[in-house]
Amino acid sequence: MSSVHQSGSFKLGEHRVNRLGYGAMQLAGRGVFGPPKDRGAALSVLREAVASGVNHIDTADFYGPHITNQIIREALAPYRDDLVIVTKVSARRGADGSWIPAMSREELTQAVHDNLRHLGLDVIPVVNLRSMFSVHHPAEGSIEAPLTVLADLQAKGLVRHIGLSNVTAAQVAEGRRICEIVTVQNHYNLAHRADDALIDDLARQGIAYVPFFPLGGFTPLQSSTLSDVAVRLGATPMQVALAWLLRRAPNILLIPGTSSVVHLRENLAAGQLTLSPQISAELDAIVAAAVAVEH
Repeated sequence: MSSVHQSGSFKLGEHRVNRLGYGAMQLAGRGVFGPPKDRGAALSVLREAVASGVNHIDTADFYGPHITNQIIREALAPYRDDLVIVTKVSARRGADGSWIPAMSREELTQAVHDNLRHLGLDVIPVVNLRSMFSVHHPAEGSIEAPLTVLADLQAKGLVRHIGLSNVTAAQVAEGRRICEIVTVQNHYNLAHRADDALIDDLARQGIAYVPFFPLGGFTPLQSSTLSDVAVRLGATPMQVALAWLLRRAPNILLIPGTSSVVHLRENLAAGQLTLSPQISAELDAIVAAAVAVEH
């Protein structure tokens, strides 16, 4: 059994996907803007991921913009029946690479059509509405208007399932009153655990949770703790962080990104790591250390 299959699976829409997936953001150029330095390497990473058992790929047409989706299509189309491509809408890129909210009906509709065209799909398996009340972190505000647009596009057959990204628990609750939500994608890792309660609630509801920035935000103290555990396990810090996330809750799906086949293989090998209760307790304590440093 491959390390991807060892990670287990969870239902995402009508498909069960392996919990170790792939995030395509790094396939674009620096700053997720412009073309990659090596397009051939980007194609190889995608093909290696799918060949290794990855059947959940996260993307967005504003990566590049357009470039990442075009690379996915070139590398993988015609797509395998079990491959679930998840994209995001509600942002666009400025000429300087800036991230600009794009949450109007016209912008969201155009974004869905752009994703369909660049991915070469007739229907998108999952579209995440990314809340843009704050570009870099969740902020309160009603998502009813933009989410209703996606629900309308779903009714027209252009979107199969809907998810949310960069959202608060209140926005998740609001979203679930408007349409079925199959996944939530937020910033979460060993040291950034504001979504602990939300993850557990979603698990009880059978809704997937997809964390991004699995190593983001560490101070040297937390990083040294993680590195020490990694040395003892004969693994990399990223592998340990991913293994901790897999152990954290059964509904967590991972989308580590990379533009390197070697790094991809390292990430996917995290599915083979077993964390003892003692090591898990050490890793759990990182969040306590983070709080102590902040205060």
